[in-house]
Amino acid sequence: MKALHSVIVAFSDILRWHTLKFVLIGGIIAIFIWLGVGLLSWDYLVSFGAKVLEYIPFAMVKSNGATMISAFLWFQLVLVTFALVYSILGNFLLRVIEKEKYNKITFLTIFFIAIFWGIVWYFAGGYIHKELLKLLTWLPFETVEKGVASFIAIYILYSGLIVTLLFFASIFSEPLIKEVDKKHFNSKDIPTSKIFNSIGYTIKDTIIYIAFSILLLPILFIPILNIITQIILWVWLYKDTISYDALTLSKSNKNILKNHKGSIYFIIFSAVLFNFIPIFNLISPYFAELAMYHYFKSINK
Repeated sequence: MKALHSVIVAFSDILRWHTLKFVLIGGIIAIFIWLGVGLLSWDYLVSFGAKVLEYIPFAMVKSNGATMISAFLWFQLVLVTFALVYSILGNFLLRVIEKEKYNKITFLTIFFIAIFWGIVWYFAGGYIHKELLKLLTWLPFETVEKGVASFIAIYILYSGLIVTLLFFASIFSEPLIKEVDKKHFNSKDIPTSKIFNSIGYTIKDTIIYIAFSILLLPILFIPILNIITQIILWVWLYKDTISYDALTLSKSNKNILKNHKGSIYFIIFSAVLFNFIPIFNLISPYFAELAMYHYFKSINK
């Protein structure tokens, strides 16, 4: 499956310094921008979150507040476990295996660690959720409300970060792709990215993304449906910008967008999953750019 191969190769490419430098530049700038926005508007955002909670039953706030905390604990355990494993074995692996295989092993390590803690949560998740519910029950309602309102504020800031990272990924798409093309395709020339057209797509989809994010905010408190809804919103946000950038830079025909919709959605879906993992969320749009470019080049051969 060419789409799956493109995803695997893109993950390998994104970990190389020549491509990772674009991730770091865009990521650091975006983080500082939204840290500043958060510091200046935190009280207003929390107040907005509290207004949203007025339309949601308290029992739902408690139950899903516990679910949110449980998910956060799972994410942190995955990250801490990965950090511990690689602090012990990272240097050893670098010495005994090739760099190309090292990148794949890194990806598989994260995947299996996530699966491991997923199994733990599958068997112990009910107990963890029950204990977290007790904690929220012991707290006064005002404390629970304020805590969940703060979560909504963080969600708004995080959404802004995701949008900003997409803008930077589109701006850096041309130099990013040139670095990768030298290694895999060595094309004679890569067309200049039509940045203003690409940003036009991003602005249009961002406006729609913001409108639906506000409209669907109460769904954040419905388990499973909240994750599905968020993935759909992120896929919508990414699809046009990423597809247009890759289409232009790979000199592909526009008919690809109609004839390969399934593969395009698969690549975008794979990329937006990184948005659920702290730190890895920084690579998400760049990873999508690379995977889409690899895919378009592979079907143009």
